[in-house]
Amino acid sequence: MRDLLIISLTLVGSLMALRRPWIGIMLWTWLSIMNPHRYAYGMAVHAPLAAMAAISVLLGLLMTQERASPFKASPVAWLALFMVWISLSWLAGLDPAGDYAQWKKVMKIDGMILVALMLLHSKKHIFALMWVCAGSLALLGIKGGIFTFASGGSYHVWGPPGSFIEDNNEFALALVMTIPLLRFLQLQLHRQGARMALTVAMLLCAAAALGSQSRGALLAISAMLLYLWWYGKNKFSIGFLILVAAVVLLAFMPDTWMNRMSSIGAYEEDRSALGRFSAWWTAWNLAWHYPFGVGFNPVRPELFALYSPYPSFIHAAHSIYFQVLGNHGFVGLALFLGLFVTTWRSASWLRRQKFSEPETQWCSELGNLCQVALVGYGVGGAFLSLSYFDLPYIIMVMVVLTRVWVQQQGWKTEPVYAPGWRTLPGLARQTPAT
Repeated sequence: MRDLLIISLTLVGSLMALRRPWIGIMLWTWLSIMNPHRYAYGMAVHAPLAAMAAISVLLGLLMTQERASPFKASPVAWLALFMVWISLSWLAGLDPAGDYAQWKKVMKIDGMILVALMLLHSKKHIFALMWVCAGSLALLGIKGGIFTFASGGSYHVWGPPGSFIEDNNEFALALVMTIPLLRFLQLQLHRQGARMALTVAMLLCAAAALGSQSRGALLAISAMLLYLWWYGKNKFSIGFLILVAAVVLLAFMPDTWMNRMSSIGAYEEDRSALGRFSAWWTAWNLAWHYPFGVGFNPVRPELFALYSPYPSFIHAAHSIYFQVLGNHGFVGLALFLGLFVTTWRSASWLRRQKFSEPETQWCSELGNLCQVALVGYGVGGAFLSLSYFDLPYIIMVMVVLTRVWVQQQGWKTEPVYAPGWRTLPGLARQTPAT
């Protein structure tokens, strides 16, 4: 039954995408972020559902007139340069044939990001992308949070099998980044019941992230909360709410969780930490000896024997920064950082704007809370290998589209949202702009 439902939704969405290709972007995002087919048990598990969605989007792209250049802002140019460089790095690497599958996977993701920038342009598109992206991960977080409370936090929470976020640590960071996106959506709701439902969803996502027993996730969520408190208008109220939520969540964590979190400072005795140091030193030395990088797989005994101070600790980088550095060299890291620095600056521009029109208030909120999510990614990603994961690139898309929408004064030409029974942002009843 589960297989049939997933395949049916994919078929219907793919057919709709032929006429409205932006719907195909939502379908692709759902499949790529949530990986619902990985929770099935039959033919849906290995069915080429993402390929079906991508083909329908590309066919719709050829037929629609509502497409534009993807190069709408500087982050997109940095992304394109990054794609070119990692392709050169792959070809010049140690094992192009062996790295082909990973290169192809990364190119598919980044290519669809560019297609999304070609097809999405309105407020409706931005909100739909936010709901699909945040909602997909929130459903997994709600499930994981309930499991954490039911088990007393005694077991790890894992992500979708076979995905970027299958590991408990990566899944935890994805959930941490989802919380500010849910907060943005909550600010757009007016009904108290709906707002309360998203509050519960955020708490359950936080519980699932903590239940993963990931130290990186703890650092990421702490950095995000500090950022929220620092830029909050009412520091006392925000600080009090954060304290209450922290006490409630930590009260459910077992002693094993406390012991693991307390080991953050004892890195000398932690084999996992020493393995990271070994990988980071190796990545640093590789970048000096291989200007183009070594490709997507630097975890090789012969490389650690040459370039690591701990050659017996052969370990993946578990850091977005050292992962890119080892894979693609200093140029690759500079392009990767440039992409997210310019995204941060665009989000900061949105946050600083003084919008007077009611239809534009959401723009500064989106910029602020996307920055919060990027704080989580920047801090948590320092200890996790999530350089190519979709979510931060989708955040870039939403920030870029919102800035372009503001600069083009989209509220003057698009329908405005009016109160009605369908009050979900992006789906509410519309009236023509005046």
